[in-house]
Amino acid sequence: MKRIHSILAVVDRSNEAPRVISKAVDIARRFGARLELFLCDAELAFQLTHAFDSTGVEQARATCLAESKGYLELLREAAHAPDMNIETDVDCSSPLYISIVKKVLRSKPDLVIKRVACVEGQGRCMPDANDWQLMRACPAALMLTRGRPWRVPPRLGAAVDVSDHAPGDFPVDVVQAAHYFSWGCQGTLEVFSAVPQASAESLDRLEKLCTNTGVGPVARQLLAGPAEEVLPPFVAQENFDAVVLGALTQRPERRGLVGTLTAALLESLECDFVLIKPATYRCPIPLGEPPRGLGARQADDKARTMRAALR
Repeated sequence: MKRIHSILAVVDRSNEAPRVISKAVDIARRFGARLELFLCDAELAFQLTHAFDSTGVEQARATCLAESKGYLELLREAAHAPDMNIETDVDCSSPLYISIVKKVLRSKPDLVIKRVACVEGQGRCMPDANDWQLMRACPAALMLTRGRPWRVPPRLGAAVDVSDHAPGDFPVDVVQAAHYFSWGCQGTLEVFSAVPQASAESLDRLEKLCTNTGVGPVARQLLAGPAEEVLPPFVAQENFDAVVLGALTQRPERRGLVGTLTAALLESLECDFVLIKPATYRCPIPLGEPPRGLGARQADDKARTMRAALR
């Protein structure tokens, strides 16, 4: 994540959608970025794909797109952001994560913001299968949020690996992304890491990592022990608003999978997470054909009609 010029906010029909949009609007304002709202009705798309009788399937898809467009227009108006040109786009395809990834490939945002899904049976919002796949496949920096408002100024953390097997320049990428994000949000930043056994050498690597990336005098913390065990309670105690870290494991034999530390933090903490990937990452999902349904003009016209009827 070098610069944030455009943001894609993925919304759904939950009561949390306004909070996601409010956070996206705030971040877009801070960075002077373009904002686009995206909604995909993957559940209906799945039902239509597996319909026994195909009669009326395309009409149902077209109606879905128009209703989704109208819903986004209402959300855009409710955001009270007349100073911003907020665009909208809709889709009706399944699975959800592939639709989101293909939208990212088309629009090329620098940051994607999405609410963490609520898995049935859990006491709070937890990543579902689509979230885990999106962490793996999203080609842009991905912010997963539970909608909790940030403090002013926000408090940000950066989780890095300074162990002996630290992967090349990727810790530098994480720190630089966190520094840029905290600068744009006018927040504070703390860089932290965990190693099996703390030593002068590992502390020196953490100091050099911060110094060589030019982040200035930020707080640094080195903990001893397995990262997936010692970092979740540390992050909970520090009460960060957002944590920046790598999305994928850096182990060569497991490359392309969500990292163990990333999973441990996401499953145990309520803060937002900004997940980034190395510059060498290549998305495994091809762009393919554009989504089917109404053309943009027809969808806009039908959405305006439906929106007027809702008022």
